[in-house]
Amino acid sequence: MNFVDQIANMAGLMSTEAAENFLKIFDATQVKVSELVSAEDKSNLVSYGNIYLKVSESLVSALVTPTETENWLNISLTNTEGRIFMVGPRVTLDKIPRLDTKNSSVDIDLIGIARNNTERSAAVAFMSYNMMENLLKPDFFNKSNDTIKTMMSTVISATLPKTTNTKLTKPVNFTLRHIREFDPSGSLFCVYWNISEWIVDGCSALKSNSSHTVCSCEHLSTFALIMQTSRQSESDSLMELLDLVCVSVGLVFFTLALLTFALCQWSPGVNNVARINICISLLLAHLLFLLTQQFLSLIRPLQVLCAVISGLLHFLFLSGFVWMFIEAVLLFICVKNLSQISSRKREVLSSGFLCVIGYLVALVVVCVSMGLVPEGYGSEDCWLKHDKGFIWSFLGPICFILGLNTVLFVMIVITLNSTLKKLNAEVSQMKQTKIMVFKTLAQCVVLGCPWILGFFTNGSKVLEIIFLILNSQQGTFIFLIYCVLNNEVRQQYRKLVRCLCSGPKQL
Repeated sequence: MNFVDQIANMAGLMSTEAAENFLKIFDATQVKVSELVSAEDKSNLVSYGNIYLKVSESLVSALVTPTETENWLNISLTNTEGRIFMVGPRVTLDKIPRLDTKNSSVDIDLIGIARNNTERSAAVAFMSYNMMENLLKPDFFNKSNDTIKTMMSTVISATLPKTTNTKLTKPVNFTLRHIREFDPSGSLFCVYWNISEWIVDGCSALKSNSSHTVCSCEHLSTFALIMQTSRQSESDSLMELLDLVCVSVGLVFFTLALLTFALCQWSPGVNNVARINICISLLLAHLLFLLTQQFLSLIRPLQVLCAVISGLLHFLFLSGFVWMFIEAVLLFICVKNLSQISSRKREVLSSGFLCVIGYLVALVVVCVSMGLVPEGYGSEDCWLKHDKGFIWSFLGPICFILGLNTVLFVMIVITLNSTLKKLNAEVSQMKQTKIMVFKTLAQCVVLGCPWILGFFTNGSKVLEIIFLILNSQQGTFIFLIYCVLNNEVRQQYRKLVRCLCSGPKQL
C-alpha cells in the first residue's frame, strides 16, 4: 500500500516515459488482482479499485504536457483505453471534438473551462477501464437490494489534470455503448463512484436505445451504466417448468412422427420427404433449445459457444419453414397435375434436389446475416440479438414464406375447384387430394401461427404461455395430423399392438 502511495505521489515528478511504463504495469495487474480477491470480499474489492483509480489518475496526469494551441494523446493498453486532450491560450478550435474510446465517448466544454483559468489552459483525461467491473461491482449500487444489477457499460473516468479551476461551465455528456443485451423490462441508471459505492447524485440518463445510453453529469468522476432488473419470481419458475414439460412432450411426438414416416408402409402416391425433414429440423431445433435453456448459466459466459448455438437455432428453425414451403409447392404440383406427387417427382422435383433447396436456402440466409451483422448472434438467452433490427433476419424470411404459402393455397383451392368441375375423376382420388390439401394447410397454420403470435406478446404472460404451448407442440400436431388421422397408419398401429400383445403368449 505504501508503495502504491509512493507511486501516486511521485507521478508528478516522473518523466512521461516512466509514467507510461508504470501505467502498463498497473494495467496488467488489474485482472490478476480481481482474480485473487473473493467476489464476496467487498472491502478489499473497494480498496483495490480505489487504489487503481488513484494511481491511474496520477500517472495519466504525468502525461499531460503544456501546449500553446491544442494537443492529443492516445492511450491504448490491454485493459485500458484513454484520450487526453490539452488546450492552451492560443487554441484555434471553437469547440472541443468528441473524445472517443471503443465503448464510450464524452462531450466536454474544455475551451470554456480553459477561459476560466488564469493560465488560459486546461486538459481533460478520458479513460475507459474494460475490466474494472470485476473490482467496482454493480452490486455496490444500493438503489434497491431486491433486484439484479448488471453493469451495462465499461467503467469510465473523466478528470481535469493540471487544471487549476476545475469548475464545469456546462454539464458533461457521456455516450456509453451497452456491452450486454438490453432488457426492456430493466431500469438504467447513470452512476458515479463515491469512495465505496455507486450513486446517482448529479447524473441522469438523457436518452437511451437498445445499444447506447447518453448520460449527463454535473461533475467529473468515475462513471458507469448499471441496469436494474427484478429478480426471478415464482411465476418465472413456473414458466421454466412449463417450458421444460411442453418441449419434452413435443420432442416425444416429433420422434414418434419420424418413426412413423420411416417405418410405416405408405401408398405409392405419398411423398414424405418434406414432412420427414420438417420433423428433423424442428426436432433438432427444439432439442438444442431445451438443452441450451437448461444449461444457460454454463453456456452464457462462453460467448463463442453461445453465438454458435444461436446460429444453429436460426438455421434449424428457418429450415423447418423452408420445408413447409416445399410441402406446399409439392401439393400445388399434385393438384395442378391431378396425379400423385410420386408419379411426377422424377420429372419435376427429385428428393435430392429438394434436400439441397431445403437446407441451402436457410444456410444462405444465416451466412448473409452473419456477414452483415457478425455480432448479432449470442444474446443473453443464446438467441438472436435485437440490436440493429437483427431479429428480422429470422422474422423477415418467416413472413415472406408465410406470404408465399398463403398465395399458394389460394391458387391450390382455385385450381382444385376448377378441376373438380371440369373432370370426372375418381372419387377416391379427389377425396385423397382434398384431405392432403386440408392436412398441409393445417400444418402451415400450426407451424406459422405461433410465430405470428410471438409478434404480439409484449410481456403479456397469457400470450407468452399460449405461444409456448403452441410452439412446443408442433410435433404433437404433426403426429396427430399425418399419423393418428391417417386410416392406413392407424391400421398398421393396430397390427403392431396386436403383435406386441400376442408375442408373449406364443413364446
